[in-house]
Amino acid sequence: MSIRVYRNAAIHTGDSGNPLAEAMAVDGDLLLAVGGEAEVREAAGQGAELIDLEGAAVLPGLYDAHIHTAQYAQSLGAVDLRGARCLDEALSLVAAHAARLRPGAWLFGGRWNSNTWDPPAQPDRYALDSVCRELPVALPSVDGHTVWANSAALRLAGIDASTPDPLGGEIVRGASGEPTGILREAASYPLRDLMVSPDLRDLLHTAQEELLALGLTSVHDIDGEDCRAAYLALRDAGELKLRVHKAIPLVHLEAAIAEGRRTGQGDDWIHTGPVKIFSDGALGSHTCHMSRSFAGEHGNVGIAVTPNEDLVRLFARAAGAGIAVATHAIGDRANRLVIDAYETVGRTPGLRHRIEHAQHLRPADLARMATLGIVASMQPVHCTSDIDLVDSLLAGHDLASYAWRGMLNAGVTLAFGSDAPVESPNPFAALYAAVTRARPDGTPAGGWQPEQRLTMAEAVSAHTLGAACAASEQNRKGILAPGKLADFIAVDTDPYRESPEAVLHTKVMTTVVGGEVRCQQP
Repeated sequence: MSIRVYRNAAIHTGDSGNPLAEAMAVDGDLLLAVGGEAEVREAAGQGAELIDLEGAAVLPGLYDAHIHTAQYAQSLGAVDLRGARCLDEALSLVAAHAARLRPGAWLFGGRWNSNTWDPPAQPDRYALDSVCRELPVALPSVDGHTVWANSAALRLAGIDASTPDPLGGEIVRGASGEPTGILREAASYPLRDLMVSPDLRDLLHTAQEELLALGLTSVHDIDGEDCRAAYLALRDAGELKLRVHKAIPLVHLEAAIAEGRRTGQGDDWIHTGPVKIFSDGALGSHTCHMSRSFAGEHGNVGIAVTPNEDLVRLFARAAGAGIAVATHAIGDRANRLVIDAYETVGRTPGLRHRIEHAQHLRPADLARMATLGIVASMQPVHCTSDIDLVDSLLAGHDLASYAWRGMLNAGVTLAFGSDAPVESPNPFAALYAAVTRARPDGTPAGGWQPEQRLTMAEAVSAHTLGAACAASEQNRKGILAPGKLADFIAVDTDPYRESPEAVLHTKVMTTVVGGEVRCQQP
């Protein structure tokens, strides 16, 4: 392959020593030179191919530090209940989708949010049975921590009145003791094990095209071993265009250790990430672990999905085997317990341990995260989606919520992502949320808790270099500099010069991964 020179662009490198460039030379899958056009063309030599980017803004490839790509891939052809405004609308969407499925198929999808329904009401299996009695239906809530199932799905999972609540979960029951079809946290795991797509490789092949078109060149995938196998098959067939840092499910930790799997092991296309552990639930499901009860719910402080003594044991087991730990923690009590557990185990040379979401913390715990080197893997759109929930459920709590500014000021590494399909994987929506702390319609005016806003440069860094640092990949990606991987995007809106509102509507013109154009918009 000849050396290529990408020119006529405003290149924001993310490199503090050389923040703005005019051109880049790419040799194979690496950047050869980045700087002024004359010097870059001299470094490339006379035979270099010239590619005109027509004045576009260029950024390092965006990196989603927390995404469920298998679930996202499945969601592209599943029922989507996010727009449902009441139970009847949700049931109509389920019925219409069920009519298109073959006999015996599972009905996937969901992302319902009964907190916003009129009237707000927890659904049950009998409602689902009324529109879909034969096919098994299992629909995760918008936060993914509650599953709404019909009677057929409960039968397949073996869940009935005699089934005990599992550790870290709840089978919601009616007055007679029969399951209502609402399964919280660990109680939903038997259904999740059944919800496997036989065509996951094909689904991921399609999903990667969607993600590339949004400007994503790397992802931290949080899904299961079937997802890993599908990605390996895509790579071996030469069809993988997106770089994957692949997490290990907790249920597979011992098998991964026995296999000799270690964080960072692999190649530039797919390599092993951290083990994913759950500490608590989610705000929308009223299951995140808090120090105080939710407003209006005396005694409900959420669910500790993994007991504290087990956190310490699991952290030590993983770290001792060379596997980093990424722990889901949303409530302030959960975050404190996770930080305590990381402190007990101590730093692990060569590994970056993380807290996924890190949404609500006691202010004093920000400095503790920095001292221990814990990465905050956060999703900015969660903040703007949850404004009303936080104001209602956590009223009066002394919290640092979605405290991006506080994190950076304390010295915590921020790694941004989407948590798709919980939210859209569009990284420009995340950048907008991070710098405005407002919904897409601009409310609330001035942003919610605006003292926690970031600059655009800080937000972009969290979605590029910060995510790379979380995976200990900062020597390979995250900025545009000689010797780094040639992963970058050309966009029609310069985020450093245009308004946040304009950035929200950014169109990605070209996505380059490994020096090759992987997606080109007309």
